[in-house]
Amino acid sequence: MNRRSTPEADAQRAIVQALRIALPRDAIVHHCVNEVTEAGPRGAKRQSILVGMGVHSGFADLIVISGGRVLFLEVKSETGRLRKSQEVFRDTVCAQGFCWALVRSVDDALGALADNGFTSRVRPARRVAP
Repeated sequence: MNRRSTPEADAQRAIVQALRIALPRDAIVHHCVNEVTEAGPRGAKRQSILVGMGVHSGFADLIVISGGRVLFLEVKSETGRLRKSQEVFRDTVCAQGFCWALVRSVDDALGALADNGFTSRVRPARRVAP
């Protein structure tokens, strides 16, 4: 299996690794494959099957479950932007009382844990405003 290497995928791998270190052992960090990147009729058929099985457009890249809390993390590269379906997902889960954060780095992810009351074994690096 070829490793998909993009700035966003690389950031997500680093974030998952850091969360596994930072969170308690019983925490769950999960990524749900939410889309097929294969072009053409075969990709469309596979995507249709996934939608029938419960794939939700705009679903966050990572779900963190720990200490009775749930946090959805959307991972983007430094220049990445949310798609409309991701904005709708964010607004929907936040309206239901869940936590959601856009993260671009390990520090962002650790900061999101702290901002949302998650117990962590590490502290995020905070930049001091100039």
